[in-house]
Amino acid sequence: MTEYKQVILVRTDLRMSKGKLSAQVAHASVEATLKSESAKVKSWQKKGMKKVILQVDSLDDLFKYKKLAEDKKLKTALIKDAGKTEFKEPTITCLAIGPDEEEGIDIITGKLKAL
Repeated sequence: MTEYKQVILVRTDLRMSKGKLSAQVAHASVEATLKSESAKVKSWQKKGMKKVILQVDSLDDLFKYKKLAEDKKLKTALIKDAGKTEFKEPTITCLAIGPDEEEGIDIITGKLKAL
């Protein structure tokens, strides 16, 4: 049986507060879900909406994983904070991939560490 999940990659170089990080991850999850095929979202929902939050070191890493995911036809959502609270200017904070087949996402992000 096909398993589905969503991963969210978070930049650790930004050193966001827990509140800011949580809000950015939520934005990423919702935006990627809204972009995804409804059949995949429904299957993901039935299985508990598995999400994994992973860390990347930099903006360059985030763009690298975005390209790898898009090359595999996975839905992504790149999140840019408006820059009105913790950041002095708009700042790209995280990237969601999926929900999609777990195996396909793991090929791309399987070696990253959990946040």
